[in-house]
Amino acid sequence: MDAEGDGALAQLKGAKKRYGATTALDGLDLEVRPRELLAVLGPNGAGKTTAIALLLGLQQPDAGEVKLFGRSPHDLTARRGVGVMMQEVMLPDALRVGDLISQVRAYYPDPLSFDEAVALAGVEKLVKRPYIKLSGGQKRQVQFALAICGRPRLLFLDEPTTGLDVTARETMWATLRRLVKDGASIVLTTHYIEEAEALADRVVVMAKGRRIAGGTVSEIRSLVVRKRVDCVTAVALPTIEAWSEVIAAVREGDRTSITATEAESVVRRLLAADPKLSELEVRRAGLAEAFAELTQEPAAQEQRT
Repeated sequence: MDAEGDGALAQLKGAKKRYGATTALDGLDLEVRPRELLAVLGPNGAGKTTAIALLLGLQQPDAGEVKLFGRSPHDLTARRGVGVMMQEVMLPDALRVGDLISQVRAYYPDPLSFDEAVALAGVEKLVKRPYIKLSGGQKRQVQFALAICGRPRLLFLDEPTTGLDVTARETMWATLRRLVKDGASIVLTTHYIEEAEALADRVVVMAKGRRIAGGTVSEIRSLVVRKRVDCVTAVALPTIEAWSEVIAAVREGDRTSITATEAESVVRRLLAADPKLSELEVRRAGLAEAFAELTQEPAAQEQRT
């Protein structure tokens, strides 16, 4: 396979895509690097699924450049290096799970063994069952098996754990970590912020068809000024909410949680107002808070990584 430009396995450069009057992508730059799990986050309508569709050659950009392993995404050699699990999947209902996996394995030049694919996806108990007889969560597990069975260098997963129970989700997480360790790259779109926080080497945040931030989980957190103050205090909640540094305050039982732009100032106010303040804890914003703040400002300056 030809060498990829700039070391990227897949690239969008200035990609634009419109559907009638709706702009899905507005000059998006995106790249997938070797041996990484890239989480692409954004609210509904951000353009995440459209970006993946372009990289897979399922749609054409109105402007910009799309490369898959340095080639056109329609190139057969490039496509054989890819595994895919999209949100909407149609498979032959009457076939048994084992037959589906065998069929998809045959499309690839160097697939995983049947047993390894089944074990990695955690579908050992499903191989003899017709696909039509499976629950929604079981179908997602089988779709994951089909995505990985070809031993792809690059794996696209669009909301893969939706509908999975806790055990199945943990199995998939463990497999994703192993695949990256073994040399694969993964593009993951997810609504589960904790999923990106647990798995991602790098995060790209999208809003309104544009990339608004990118970096490691820690770097994305550092882009926002919010911090969280948790404590037990007798200070009235309306009093705390009135402080200029406070974005939001919530009281559950005897504990108060405060989201603030200047945590140090809030702590000084709390101590001055309540000498008996206890169980004080201050932490920086998690990925969920960072995501929420960033996507409120889709025109924010892009953080280049």
